[in-house]
Amino acid sequence: MKPDPTAVLDLRGTPCPLNFIRSKLALEKLELGAWLQVDLDAGEPEQMVASGLLEAGQHVEMEPLEPGAVRLLIQRLG
Repeated sequence: MKPDPTAVLDLRGTPCPLNFIRSKLALEKLELGAWLQVDLDAGEPEQMVASGLLEAGQHVEMEPLEPGAVRLLIQRLG
């Protein structure tokens, strides 16, 4: 079953580290267990955001969008 995000961010075209900072701030506003959907450029942005949030103890799922973009589904665990 696909998660139903509480909040959605489209950060395609947003440079690092702003995309990570915006994702982290949006996630902090959510209740524990809630999901955040973040659309990002593929490559370094996806790696920076996903690895940073995994290191912070969040659950991260990734799915491809159109070529050059990905969608992260992030569950706030702490």
